Amino acid sequence: MNVWIAIALTVVGCYAVKLAGLLVPAGVLERPAVRRLAALLPVALLAALTAQQTFSTGHALVLDARAAGLTAAGLALLLRAPFLLVVAAAVVVTAGVRALGG
Repeated sequence: MNVWIAIALTVVGCYAVKLAGLLVPAGVLERPAVRRLAALLPVALLAALTAQQTFSTGHALVLDARAAGLTAAGLALLLRAPFLLVVAAAVVVTAGVRALGG
């Protein structure tokens, strides 16, 4: 039953956040600081999620094949490769390091 309570609280929380976003006055959204924050926040959250998924297993920090794949993807991005090539580079490098026992 605790799972259903958690699901119900999550539903109510998501609805409350969406409602709060709709109730913000338009004048607040036009401020330059709010616009900058709105532009940068998704990037920061995605970077944090990527770091967490790459460098942790459970409660431990690890440095394994996923880090090599992320590095390959970063290099491909620096070389301005197309998105599919960036993903392919990350997959190939990660699989290669794992196959070699890393």
